Amino acid sequence: MLIATLLLSGCVDYEVGIRFDNSNSGELVQHIKLGERLTSFSGEPVYEWLNSIERRARQEEGKVRRPSKEEVIVTIPFTNGEELQTKFNQFFHPTVNQKAVTNESDSQLPKVESNLLLNQNNFLLLVRNHLIYDLDLRSLALISSDGNVLANAGSILDLDFSLKTPWGARTIQRTENAPLPEKNNNQLVWHLNPGELNHIEAVFWLPSPLGIGTLLIVLFVGVGYYLRYKFMPDPRIQFATKTAVSEG
Repeated sequence: MLIATLLLSGCVDYEVGIRFDNSNSGELVQHIKLGERLTSFSGEPVYEWLNSIERRARQEEGKVRRPSKEEVIVTIPFTNGEELQTKFNQFFHPTVNQKAVTNESDSQLPKVESNLLLNQNNFLLLVRNHLIYDLDLRSLALISSDGNVLANAGSILDLDFSLKTPWGARTIQRTENAPLPEKNNNQLVWHLNPGELNHIEAVFWLPSPLGIGTLLIVLFVGVGYYLRYKFMPDPRIQFATKTAVSEG
């Protein structure tokens, strides 16, 4: 199970979770809740932002729940890693073909660029997953409203990205200043840096239902063959005996 959580302390609770049932089934889940500080600070643009998320989720065949005006829960299913990658990136980068709605309210919100890449290698019974996630938070270095600039965004923004899988994950450190994760059992948690380009890489393994099913079929056929020809009469001899008796 993969879970990514973005928390804007006192402003926005943004949780993005990717849950793997296995290598061929899972869900992308987002839970977003606006805080009082943000709604009073930004007003209608943030509500339109939630509405745009709801529209994009439905374009990706997802389900949406709206417990309140300030809260939205999105669930988008996927059947493999390639579909997850496509839906994840399309969700955060809607195109004209997806009939995404953009207006003046959307343009007032900071633009955050993200890109998810998931490479999968099948080793019969197991699938090796290499996750690469780039999140550009340089637009959050300064937050402005009506010409008033609030510097030091790190003091008001607390952002985390976490990855949880059935058997845990191993992080890959490419650069010295890349965020280091904290480990909690099978979960890795990265503290992201506002105002910077955050690069995350991790490797994890998942069971392959197709490979396991194929192995079980082969074992079943092998055991049946062994029992039939080692512990039971040879069917050719048994058939020949029955033929001789009938002729007699």
